[in-house]
Amino acid sequence: MTAQPVEHLTDAVLRPVRGHHAFEACVEQLATAIRLGVYPVGSNLPAERELAERLAVSRATLREAMAALREAGLVETTRGRGGGTAVTRRGRGTFARKAARISAETRSDWLDALRFRRVVEPGAAALAAAADLSDAQGVQLAEAHAEVAAATRPADHRQADSRFHLTVAALSGSRRTIEAVTSVQASLHEMLVSIPVLGANIGHSHRQHARLVTAITAGRPDAARRVMEEHCDDTAALLRGLLG
Repeated sequence: MTAQPVEHLTDAVLRPVRGHHAFEACVEQLATAIRLGVYPVGSNLPAERELAERLAVSRATLREAMAALREAGLVETTRGRGGGTAVTRRGRGTFARKAARISAETRSDWLDALRFRRVVEPGAAALAAAADLSDAQGVQLAEAHAEVAAATRPADHRQADSRFHLTVAALSGSRRTIEAVTSVQASLHEMLVSIPVLGANIGHSHRQHARLVTAITAGRPDAARRVMEEHCDDTAALLRGLLG
């Protein structure tokens, strides 16, 4: 017997997405619905048009989110008559197997790290923007940003991204802030290497980094804090969705 979605729960778990970057929020909601059994293994997700309307996103954004779910091994898509996107068996795919092996204790620690990051990294960005940066410090920030954009291999990009965030923390001038950001970046690295590298998310991240550099170099603490908060929220949504 073919599994069927639990239709009466759909309204409870899939809601219109708000915010500038809908991709991460779509991934989080759909992955959570799958993980909680609203769409059981073997069932088909609703049609693309219906999902896009329900989530209040463009079909292009929805397709990016579905591609992320396929890459993570949560769904598979078949074309042609009778095709569609179906929830795959638990543990199918490299990243799905990785996620299944993560202990409850580790998941709890990671969630706590994401909450802590939401506090410390926006604060670090605001402090950096409030500091009277020297020309050398401005160059340091620009070079760290350029390294992230230039990295092509996933491992190189991940390290360059960490260095960029640590550079922002260093420009805060606060030793304790640097220690806090170092701690959350270490946990974040463990989380990010456990999910697929997703082009849509990387693109959003690059644009946020550019806005952050502009805010810091212009000496605008409130703007720097807002950009970093948005950046932390988007990354956290993606990780919560794919890692549960």
